[in-house]
Amino acid sequence: MPLPTPPQTLLRDAALFLDFDGTLVDIAERPDAIRVEPALLGLLQTLEERLQGRLTLVSGRASADVRAWLAPLQVSVVGSHGLERDGVTVARSAALDEGLSHLRAVLARHEGVIVEEKPMGAALHYREAPAAEQECHAAAAAVAERLGMEVQPGKMVVEIKPAHGDKGTAIEALMAEPRLAGTRPVFIGDDLTDEHGFAVVRRLGGAGILVGKERETEAAFRLASVTEVHRWLTQASEVLA
Repeated sequence: MPLPTPPQTLLRDAALFLDFDGTLVDIAERPDAIRVEPALLGLLQTLEERLQGRLTLVSGRASADVRAWLAPLQVSVVGSHGLERDGVTVARSAALDEGLSHLRAVLARHEGVIVEEKPMGAALHYREAPAAEQECHAAAAAVAERLGMEVQPGKMVVEIKPAHGDKGTAIEALMAEPRLAGTRPVFIGDDLTDEHGFAVVRRLGGAGILVGKERETEAAFRLASVTEVHRWLTQASEVLA
């Protein structure tokens, strides 16, 4: 059965968690080629005010990268799939540089593959080199096994990251903070990496909203595109006014 559109009243008494790429901005061919519309900054500022600070971006990108794209807006950001957040420090693997060298060997064999270095891991993007998918996944699996990390697949990307955190664990930790007591979590995301978050908010009595095409998911609702996300968030913010 198709997932319904979320009701515009869903954000009442809610804590809102938002993915970034594929949710607030359209996915680009390269991570540095996204476009952040000026109207998005105004929308996020309005949500921050009307939710009284109960707004957090939860991204696979480094938190500093997300903040740079959203400057000068000041908003709470959790980065690196939940591993970067206030008060939490995850050590960078001492052997990660060696692993990056192995991943860059894939880059040398396939024009269009991008190695994105992250604070505690790395990502291989093959959107511009789809024929390299199998080799990218094999390289990521080999490096992850060697470093004691885990593989996180996504849309035309495969990542290696520490094994002890994800978007779900980050959301759960944030929901335990006194400032969010008595609220319901709502998480909007598009990728497989967001399923951890959907599962947690569902367990905590909230709801996940999937962005994009129908698929097997822990989300309760769906919006078809980034444009639809912007439209729905605008309408939902008006309900909060």
